[in-house]
Amino acid sequence: MGIQTQLNRFREMLAPILDTNAFYQQKLTEAGIKHPNDVQTLTDYQQLPFTTKAELSADQVSHPPYGTNLTFPVEQYTCLHRTSGTTGAPLRWLDTAESWDWWGKCWGEVYRGAGVTSADRLMIAFSFGPFIGFWGAYHGAQQIGALIIPNGGMTSEQRIRTILSNDITVLVATPTYTLRLVEVAEQNSINLSEASSVRVTIHAGEPGASLPAMKQRIETGWGARAYDHTGATEVGAWGFMCELQAGIHLNEDEFICEILDPETDTPADAGELVITNLGRVGMPVIRYRTGDYVKLKAGTCECGRESRVLDGGVIGRLDDALIIRGLNVYPAMLENIILKFPDVQEFAGLAYRTGTLDELDIRIESTNPNPEATATAVTAAIRDVLGLRVTVKTVPLGTLPRYELKSRRFTDERTSHPKT
Repeated sequence: MGIQTQLNRFREMLAPILDTNAFYQQKLTEAGIKHPNDVQTLTDYQQLPFTTKAELSADQVSHPPYGTNLTFPVEQYTCLHRTSGTTGAPLRWLDTAESWDWWGKCWGEVYRGAGVTSADRLMIAFSFGPFIGFWGAYHGAQQIGALIIPNGGMTSEQRIRTILSNDITVLVATPTYTLRLVEVAEQNSINLSEASSVRVTIHAGEPGASLPAMKQRIETGWGARAYDHTGATEVGAWGFMCELQAGIHLNEDEFICEILDPETDTPADAGELVITNLGRVGMPVIRYRTGDYVKLKAGTCECGRESRVLDGGVIGRLDDALIIRGLNVYPAMLENIILKFPDVQEFAGLAYRTGTLDELDIRIESTNPNPEATATAVTAAIRDVLGLRVTVKTVPLGTLPRYELKSRRFTDERTSHPKT
């Protein structure tokens, strides 16, 4: 979709927003936007104020429970979801029936990119709670006509038995939990790559299928193709991986996407992703700073889609960067190095300060009979790839926590919240 078509859709949604949405009425009026026709060109659009998560959170604190970013009376909304709260107070987000169908449509692109059809049988292995990933994936699967097998409240072992007994062909889960299922299956002498019918795994909630080492682990463990997906509760399902798996496609039919240098706020090939959704009039975000650090891939994808592609998906969260002795290190960079060692079962990192020095300790579980050898090799690999000196320690198998939703493998004791 070209920018003029995007702007036409934006103006259509802007009319009711300017009429009745108190949050954006104030923001846009202060910026000189009083009528949808005030935004005619890309230059006009780029003059609109940014929206930040901190603003939205403050608005909901000041005007509980949902804030003032509502275009319609509360009675017109049918769905409530909530952000995870890993980078601040959780946001409550409302959808109308129309915007919820739009969510399903966006997830339909995720499924189509991975080759999922009505002939497939899905397990969506997220918890049955306010996390929008489960509900969006569920609604999108309903729209494409796939069979969805319920699994809420099950243990990992029960889910594995359900996958096998129902010939599940598509698994939707965080990458971490996908590998946890492989681990539990192995503990029960089950080789999922041979025993299951799963041919596609789709991942959300954390970097996964875009990390080569994680992707290879998942595909080896399941004998399936692993696909990445990107989105956020307050934004929508904005990105998907196509059958060529050469990066993350921006869903530019449903979102206006900018990549801006976080220091200058000018267009760049690598920087912060800023998004406006085009199908969520009831509770929109306009020029929303996602905090996601991304990098554009040159050219268009050979799959034939004209949408722009991100190289490596979401590289990291700008607020998750671990600054160690002057180096900006994203957790995903470390994960990609560590997971290249097949005997590493799980790991965790801790950043802290000794005097004036920043330190990073990493703990690993290893199946190597000589785990210290793996620790030494991981230390060397991180030093060689990132130029970073870390301390890698081994711990007994089963010591480190396992995760069903977003993993929290890295903690920064120099700040007040965990890095995710």
